[in-house]
Amino acid sequence: MKKLLCLVALGWAACQLPEKEIVFTENDIHIIPQPQSMTLSEGHFQFDEKTVLVVPERSLVPAVTLFVEQFKKAAGFPLSMQEEQPETNYVSLSFDPFLPKEGYELISYPDRVLVKAADTAGALYALQTLRQLLPKEIESTTPQKVDWVIPSLTINDAPQYAWRGLMLDVSRHFFPKEYILKTLDRMAMLKLNTFHFHLVDNEGWRIEIRKYPKLTEVGAWRVDQEDKLWDERTPNAPNAFANPSRSPKRYGGFYTQKDIQEIVAYAAVRGITVVPEIEMPAHAMSAIAAYPELSCHKRPIGVPSGAVWPITDIYCAGQEETFDFLEEVLGEVLELFPSKYIHVGGDEATHTEWEQCPKCQQRMKEHHLKNVHELQSYFIKRIDSFLTSKGRTLVGWDEIMDGGLANNAVVMNWRGIDIGRKALTQGNPVVLTSDAYIDNYQGLPDYEPQANGGYLTLKKLYHYNLEKENLTPELQKNVLGSQANLWAEHVGSTQHSEYMLFPRLLALAEIVWTNDSLKNWDRFVSRTQAFMERLDVMKVNYARSMYQVVPTTENRDGKIYLKLESEVPNAEIRYALGETPIEKASIYTQPIRLSETTDFKATVFSGNVTNTITTGKVTFHKAIGKKVGYEPIYHKNYQGQGEATLTNVIRGTKNFHDGQWLGWLGDDVTLTLDLGGTTEVREVRIGVMDAQSSGIYFPVKFAVALSSDGKDYREVASHDEPCTIRGKASLKDFSLKFAPEQARYLKLTLKNVKTPPKGGDAWLFVDEVLVF
Repeated sequence: MKKLLCLVALGWAACQLPEKEIVFTENDIHIIPQPQSMTLSEGHFQFDEKTVLVVPERSLVPAVTLFVEQFKKAAGFPLSMQEEQPETNYVSLSFDPFLPKEGYELISYPDRVLVKAADTAGALYALQTLRQLLPKEIESTTPQKVDWVIPSLTINDAPQYAWRGLMLDVSRHFFPKEYILKTLDRMAMLKLNTFHFHLVDNEGWRIEIRKYPKLTEVGAWRVDQEDKLWDERTPNAPNAFANPSRSPKRYGGFYTQKDIQEIVAYAAVRGITVVPEIEMPAHAMSAIAAYPELSCHKRPIGVPSGAVWPITDIYCAGQEETFDFLEEVLGEVLELFPSKYIHVGGDEATHTEWEQCPKCQQRMKEHHLKNVHELQSYFIKRIDSFLTSKGRTLVGWDEIMDGGLANNAVVMNWRGIDIGRKALTQGNPVVLTSDAYIDNYQGLPDYEPQANGGYLTLKKLYHYNLEKENLTPELQKNVLGSQANLWAEHVGSTQHSEYMLFPRLLALAEIVWTNDSLKNWDRFVSRTQAFMERLDVMKVNYARSMYQVVPTTENRDGKIYLKLESEVPNAEIRYALGETPIEKASIYTQPIRLSETTDFKATVFSGNVTNTITTGKVTFHKAIGKKVGYEPIYHKNYQGQGEATLTNVIRGTKNFHDGQWLGWLGDDVTLTLDLGGTTEVREVRIGVMDAQSSGIYFPVKFAVALSSDGKDYREVASHDEPCTIRGKASLKDFSLKFAPEQARYLKLTLKNVKTPPKGGDAWLFVDEVLVF
């Protein structure tokens, strides 16, 4: 009996053990995008098997169902839904018409959570906030044993902009339906509401059109050249697949109309509008390959596997058959996409064929059109009238303004704010995207997968404020918002796509949702670091480029310093010079003074995670700080650091906008160096860039001549560099060696390619001249 009493007593004591204390601080809350207002209170609310979601409005059921399904996967038990409110342990949702559009209020107490929303979108966003307040394990697809608690707090929230979007290009590379659905889930988590679906381009037609089956039978497939870089791929013959026994491997795919219906419905439940893009009059070679009669020349063409420039195979604007085709295609598109907005492209059309086509010339004559730009305007306005008659609104890239544009059309600005301002001034709604091209590199190109040139870091994107400093308050009213654009020329897999999307999509979500006054880079990085753990649970292949060490050489009055930086505030950077291994690196505290040619290594130390080790070399030479003469003078858009650029030791990067490059457009270049006194010279190196997708080419010839008086020069070395197609940007120091000579003056001549293999203009870029 005594033993039994002891056991009972022990059991009673165990039952009375105090619960684990849970205390939240603001540093424990990592919501992205940052809510407009948040106040933390004492205590917490815990979800358990008895927690009820109170849903009095049937229109809220789909949104709540999404939350319940996700919770059941992660927690292993369901949350019930009912219309009646219990006394305690519940989450209630209701509408409040006085809240701003898409807005919500969320108040959590220890015994209940109250959600009020302006509309169904607001309710969705409140539930996404609730999702992010829960532990990261909520993203798991298998049951996890954690405390399902959220802090007691009050959140009042609503978006800054109406258009918060993402564009995925599925033409250049095709992505399966399952990946599209997964991407929509991730957009919803970040309160993004517009999915711009780029379904048509030269390299692939990706949507089934039943009246025109060849669009997918022919236009959705191209010769597989995936083993080559995008800009190194060769043209395909029109009959490449004519002989099945000898035809090459195919690449491509398309979405059936059933697939499209599923994608649109899936997006709608998550508060996302799918805006289809059907390109015209250019970027349509996949359609012309299927139906050559749609072009001016009527010749068969192949679906290209890679870059096409200029784009001359475009729809014929002079024949009625073209507009019959497009209206019938758009008719099927409109049945599939309920979106108010329909994107028609309208960009990058080269009008060579229109200038030669009798039908196009006749059309211009009949409608008193002065030039082909006005013919393009006629084309776009005619499609605009068709869409307007169906109750839809045309969206197009900002070239649709050329020759005039209807005021109801939406301009998607991509060529800079000057053009965006023009569209706003004439009354068109505008979506600003020029500074949100996430197909650009997000880190140092040498350590990143292939990207589409340019340089858009997480930090740079986060500080984009949709041009508020360049627009009057009145013009800002017509800015619908912004979106991230992920073109897929170089993005051939879903893993690569995820890498380009994350974490930059977090920054995009915040700049279109959160008021500028609340943005703070340091706090955003802290939230992003925590969010990465959530992405780990979701198995997202995100980039860690923000942890890269970015080296910069500084020339301070002839004294050379190596500066090391990371986007992550207060990151612990360690570096090693010369032969010292990185394992024995020193902690970086200030710029490092260098006095001789030095190799370096640097990395950010962050726990057990391995970050990129940046390597580089600072090279000293005899021309440092020496005067350079230029003939002709460099281009006004690429002036580097001025006249001292080529002898300041500071090297340019593959980001040719980094301020360390001098550029010339189409010119041969002569550089004259004064070493300041007679000097023994035996080698000259010239640092140049080749980035052909941006029109930058290596010089095709280099020569160096020496002089003692600056008048009589004698050539001592030269080098011919054949112009070959390269699909990836590269930097190179071309070396001209010769027998040692005494000289004071050097004259370098660089010959521009002028007419590149693929046409267009040719830039010549130089960052340093090194003399030894």
